[in-house]
Amino acid sequence: MKKFFLLLLFVSFVSNIQAQTSLYENPKFDSIAKSHKIIAIVPFKTQVKLRPKQMKDMDDEKLNRLEKAEGEGMQTAMYSWFLKRKKRGKLQNLEVQDPKVTTALLNKKDINYNNITDYTPQELANILGVDAVISGDFETNKPMSEGASIALGLLIGFWGSTNTAIVNMSVHDAENGTLLWNYNKKVRGSIGSSPEDLVNILMRKASRRLAYTKND
Repeated sequence: MKKFFLLLLFVSFVSNIQAQTSLYENPKFDSIAKSHKIIAIVPFKTQVKLRPKQMKDMDDEKLNRLEKAEGEGMQTAMYSWFLKRKKRGKLQNLEVQDPKVTTALLNKKDINYNNITDYTPQELANILGVDAVISGDFETNKPMSEGASIALGLLIGFWGSTNTAIVNMSVHDAENGTLLWNYNKKVRGSIGSSPEDLVNILMRKASRRLAYTKND
């Protein structure tokens, strides 16, 4: 009976992990990726779910600034992740647009964090002059961007032993807006205290199915 109970717990644990991770890869992603020369990463749309006690000192404007900073933090972390792969020779013939350039080009079209979802990935790719766009949604119960927390005077009380984050990332082709890759994962536990920590955890296995880093 004890062995059966332990087996049941194990099956339940595995099923729970599988339910929290979803990955889609377009069958043509490999062949399409070969023609890509430059890609861009836009800020992730973020939702920070704070505790009621924390929300007492938070108005809509501050929350929006915090979520914007978190979204930009994820964008920068993804950019750094790709640069490290490029340094290792894992992104041959592929450039990743600097987030500062991405932001400047979007600003010229009056596109910002608050209205970026009004534009399709194909439209954004054409504005940015890239072959593909990486975008995503990010939900967390604790801000991970230290700069955002300090700027808002909210650092104390945010950090703890556990974090929860849900990230949904997509890669869309610029030519016709086709979805090439989508990765949805819920992470719970000792994630770390920065967007870089989270991105490293997320991409540890997912990168093996990302055409740009197949041999990582």
